[in-house]
This record gives sequence, C-alpha cells and structure tokens, in this order.
Amino acid sequence: MTAENATVDHRSWGYTASTGLAFTREDIVEAHFEACAGPYRAALDSVGIRPGWRVLDAGCGSGAFLPWLVEAVGPQGRVHGVDLAAENAERAAARTGGTAEVRQGDILRLDHPDDSFDAVWCANTTQYLDDDQLLRALAEFRRVVRPGGVVAVKDLDAALIAVRPGDPYLFPDFFRDAGRQPGYARQLLRTAELDRWLERAGLTDVRRQTLLIEHSAPMPPAVLDFYTRACERIARMAGGEEWEVFLDPEGSGHPLRDPHGYVREGNTVAVGVVR
Repeated sequence: MTAENATVDHRSWGYTASTGLAFTREDIVEAHFEACAGPYRAALDSVGIRPGWRVLDAGCGSGAFLPWLVEAVGPQGRVHGVDLAAENAERAAARTGGTAEVRQGDILRLDHPDDSFDAVWCANTTQYLDDDQLLRALAEFRRVVRPGGVVAVKDLDAALIAVRPGDPYLFPDFFRDAGRQPGYARQLLRTAELDRWLERAGLTDVRRQTLLIEHSAPMPPAVLDFYTRACERIARMAGGEEWEVFLDPEGSGHPLRDPHGYVREGNTVAVGVVR
C-alpha cells in the first residue's frame, strides 16, 4: 500500500489526529481508555515492571498510561514517553506534571541511545504499522532496551469484537472482508500473532495473554460514549441495511442501549526479553 493510499484508508475510519492515523484523536482515545481502564491496568500490571526501572512508553498518545508507569517504577525509576502526534506529546507532558519526560518522535527512529531502558511499553500503536514498519519498531525497541530487559506490546484484536443483540458474525465478517487488502483492518487482525512477531524480531522467552473486555447493559456513560461512536464509524464504512441500527449513537434502537446490550473486544499483550 502506498503512503497516499494508507492516508485515505485511515481517514475513512475517522477520528484522525494530525498524523492522519485513524482513531488517534484525543477525544476518542480518552473515551476508549476510560471505558476500558480496569482491563488496561491489568494488561500493564501483567508485564512485571519493577520499581527503579527506566521505562519508555512508545506511542504514548495523550499519556493515559504514563501515571500508572510512574507509579510502577516509583521515585527511583524514570518514565519517558514518545508520540508521533505533536499535540498528543504536548498533552502527555502536561498530564504528568514533570514526573515523566515526553517528546514528539517516531518509534521507527527513536531518539534514545542503545540500552537506555529496562523496558518498553507499547500500547494500541502497532495497529498503525504495516509489517515492515512493525519489524523496524521492534528492532528499535530491542536496541534501546538493555540485555535482560523486556519489550511489551499490547493491541486490539479485531477478530474478537462482538455486539449483541444482533448478528453474531456482523463485526467479525466486516473485519475479515476489509482485511483482505493491506491496511488498517488487516493490521488490527494481525494482533493475534504479536508473540510470533516478537520472536521474529529476536526477542526471547516470549509470552502472550489475550484479555476479553466485556460490557453488558446497563452500560456506564463512558462505555456507551466510546462504543456507540466506534460502531457508527464502522457502520458507515460497511453500509447495508443490517448496519443501520448503528448509525445513530444516541438512538433508542441502538443495540448497546437494549436491555440485553453487550459489547466485547479482545486485547493481546505480548512480552519478550532482550538478549
């Protein structure tokens, strides 16, 4: 896929930040984080980051994970963040109040010396990388992490998305069909094999865990805010009569506002050790 086609692909999904990448605008990112905060914290805790460590949040967005990382490393540790979108890096820096060092930058070309960190945490970011870029990013993570340190990658597995009531195959079939071509959908489906990508990049002792994030009616406002908007964007891309119930996020007939409403997503965490 050319750079121009990739830009068109991402814009079609909506909620782009200055980078042109889909679902990276602050309002949608923050809504997703608030809706999934509990499982997201569990995903981070599973990595085993220790007090005193130096940790890089690669692709930190507006910095939602940074306070948890600062807490994990304690006063003797140090947390850094980097994000491609300048406005996100600025917000992340303000969010931490100086407890983390945040800069704008590209995870494919990290501006950090070799062996600078004990761990790299990369959440909800590899979905924006094609296969070659993913290997380049993992190579950069390996480079900046000391031998014996860890690289941890978390991302959404679109194959596990489900919404009820309704056709149980509606969302999986959409992603499967969209993923036949290179682009964002295919990269969201690649998450199920993150452990293999870490092994391919030369990391050892790789482990993986997939967490289901489930919400059932009655859903809190933060959950409805994110998932009804996300469903609306996908429905507009998919088209067809079966998607019409998702077009109005506020509509009383929306499946997530049904007394039996249910939404599920899956997140995979893959962790490897640097040799």
